[in-house]
Amino acid sequence: MYGRLLLPELQVMLNENDTEGVKEFCDALYPAVTAEILEELNSQDVWRVLACSTPEKQAEIFQFLALPQQIEIVGVIDREPLSKLIEEMAPDDRVDLLSRMDDDHVEELLPLIAQAERRDIRKLLSYPEDSAGAIMTTEYASLPENISVSQALERLRLQAPDSEIISYIYVVDEGRRLQGIVSLRELIFARPTRPLSELINRDVISVRVDDDQEFVAQQMAKYDFVAIPVVDRQNQLVGIVTHDDAIDIMQEEATEDTYRLAAVEPLEDSYLSTSVKTVIQKRIGWLIFLLVPSFLAAKVLEHYEAISDKYEWLVLFIPLILASGGNAGSQSATLIIRAMALESNIQQGDLRALLRKELQLGLLLGSGLALISFFISWAFTAQLIQASVVGLAVFLVVLMGISAGGMLPMGFRRLGMDPALMSNPFITALVDILGLIIYFQVAMYLVS
Repeated sequence: MYGRLLLPELQVMLNENDTEGVKEFCDALYPAVTAEILEELNSQDVWRVLACSTPEKQAEIFQFLALPQQIEIVGVIDREPLSKLIEEMAPDDRVDLLSRMDDDHVEELLPLIAQAERRDIRKLLSYPEDSAGAIMTTEYASLPENISVSQALERLRLQAPDSEIISYIYVVDEGRRLQGIVSLRELIFARPTRPLSELINRDVISVRVDDDQEFVAQQMAKYDFVAIPVVDRQNQLVGIVTHDDAIDIMQEEATEDTYRLAAVEPLEDSYLSTSVKTVIQKRIGWLIFLLVPSFLAAKVLEHYEAISDKYEWLVLFIPLILASGGNAGSQSATLIIRAMALESNIQQGDLRALLRKELQLGLLLGSGLALISFFISWAFTAQLIQASVVGLAVFLVVLMGISAGGMLPMGFRRLGMDPALMSNPFITALVDILGLIIYFQVAMYLVS
């Protein structure tokens, strides 16, 4: 929206080399709005705009650009201004950027960055991808406990400009081991002479530096935290994860699950910014794999060719049978996978309860669909025996599909694998094979 209104004006200023006008343009708008407008420009022009501002403003705008566009812009910036830009970025944002850059390029840049930031970058880059350490920021406020409230506020004023968030202040000992937490609200309302130790909440919820990022986001959502502390094995405070990163994580994890449910390997960037070659690579593997159950379904049809030739009406209802089982299985798989994603602390007893619930649903939904299929096929063929075959087959196939859709993701979780790998197309293909066997076996039993 803003791009259509303000982009022409910005392009005019670039054509006229109006440096002051471009600087005022960047200062006047919220950084996210400026980034939205800059998305319409090529990398050279984006840097021409950013170069008119201070490094602090550059970093504020740059962090709102999509990561693929950031990589493109980095390629057109000289080493010295790029090092200053990276210095001003938030620790977690610059690590995201540097982790996507070539190692040689990163090594060329690091000597140009201040020693404190350089040490911080190397530390964050050393943590495993998708761990709490890889997404945390080291810009937080911390205090010792043996001071008064007035002293705490005075120290907080000095730390605030370099802290990403000061809603929570973390209390540490001399070894930087986390002792507790105090909120800024409590500090403001407390008497200036009151000891800080009396305000500390020592029942602190924290995460380990090697915890998975999805677990971190779930903990923040569970306790409604704005930020959560990250500690190492010695309980030393090493950083915090903030709410904006938690939102990004939950969106990323939900997107990955959606891709996997559709039998597509997750994309690192947005679909529009991903090359055709990469999209093919992400999709072709599953498509080839899904050919196998399709050929098996063909072999099942070949096996029952004699009965299908004898009773030609059986072929008419194959799509109905397969669709009923496949759709029911896909629904169950989606519900179970989502339940396990939202509730990471599901225990073995909870899994059994989920399975019992799915079996109950299979009986109820299978009965309902069987009755509908029975009457429709009876009206279609005017033959009671044919309608009975279709109705009973639908009941059994739906029950089987729901059971498979619920049990297979649970089995993957028991094996320590991502339940979302049990994609809907795979569930559907598996149910197709078993559904054909059930259908023809029912027909052989009832018709004979």
